[in-house]
Amino acid sequence: MSLLKREFLPSIAHEAVHMRKFNIKILLLLSLGHMVTDIYQGALLTTLPFLKENLSLSYTMTGIILMAANFTSSIIQPMFGFLSDKKKKPLLLPIGCICAGLGLSLLGLTSSYTCVLVLVILSGLGIASYHPEGYKTAHYFTGEKRVTGMAIFSLGGNLGFALGPLVTIYVIKYMGFSSLPIMVIPCLMFTALIFFYWRTVTTPRTDMEENLKHKTPDERPKGAYLSLLLIIVFVIIRSWMQMGLMSYIPFYYINYLQGDPLYAGQLVFIMLLGSVLGTLGGAPLADMWGHKRYLIISMLLTTLISPVFFIAEGYLIFIVLGLLGMLVGSTFTVTIVMAQHLMPKNLGVASGLIVGFAIGAGGICVALLGVVADHFGVPFALKAIMILPLFGLLLSIMLKYQELSPIAEKVP
Repeated sequence: MSLLKREFLPSIAHEAVHMRKFNIKILLLLSLGHMVTDIYQGALLTTLPFLKENLSLSYTMTGIILMAANFTSSIIQPMFGFLSDKKKKPLLLPIGCICAGLGLSLLGLTSSYTCVLVLVILSGLGIASYHPEGYKTAHYFTGEKRVTGMAIFSLGGNLGFALGPLVTIYVIKYMGFSSLPIMVIPCLMFTALIFFYWRTVTTPRTDMEENLKHKTPDERPKGAYLSLLLIIVFVIIRSWMQMGLMSYIPFYYINYLQGDPLYAGQLVFIMLLGSVLGTLGGAPLADMWGHKRYLIISMLLTTLISPVFFIAEGYLIFIVLGLLGMLVGSTFTVTIVMAQHLMPKNLGVASGLIVGFAIGAGGICVALLGVVADHFGVPFALKAIMILPLFGLLLSIMLKYQELSPIAEKVP
């Protein structure tokens, strides 16, 4: 690296960090928008049985609805990240939330399958556009507590996805399916709120983007793309395990053991609760210990604890699943921050690849477990899931990642 870059970069990084102070108020505002947007993503699952009955749909047709929702809301997120990086698009925050809300809310008024698909796609595109822009914007308000700030933003999504089915079923049960348009109220309220704080939300990011655009050297860290690829594969494996457990624990206890469905539901709830707690609790530890080290520790513990599930009984099963949820969920924001550090000029693409593409691909991989379960049984499929953390551990060890100083980023 030239002498000019060696002298020039520390002052740039110091100025960037000074501009990017930890702002809890704006992070909570963005987290609120994240929660509202993901309410509509979680709500779709609750509306499907009613759509199937009202429109006399087959299971294949409802499966197409889910496929359209997954593709538009997750897989294509990097495209919106690319558009966000290409040109400043903070308006994707309110527009994305509005589209997510309108698409879901208007399902209560349609009587056409084609219209249902159009509305689901509209909602999915809104969800896909909010996430990369949201993670990118949140990045500018995390200061030195990068993972902690991102965890605050991510918590809103976790809460929203959990609240979506509850809020929707309450509206449908007490007001009727045709009253679903009332669900548009949260997105309208958030839109009004974010425009009230619009200058505060957009000014710091604009200043920082312009500063880095004109002053930051174009060099990327050596091996950045390979490291990013390993992180993406890591997230796919993590999502594969998380979604696989959520799907096959009910199959194991309800269909295989002929147990109480409520018991299976409680196990899944404990795992999800652990994931939420892990997202918040793991963030400060990752900021203190280092991102790569935290991934290695969490995957090592997950690998060691996973087999205990098959010998645990009674309350110990709840403890094991709660710990697994905490360990796996705690790496969520760490991987987002790591990807953003590897692509400092493409924050939107980095966020979209992790939050959208990788997680969506992990969900698709769960379908492979169905083939395993059909040929070898549900218990074998669960055991196959428990092997995945070992691959995550190996990837985290192989990952070449230079921890970034809170004051100045080091460039080789």
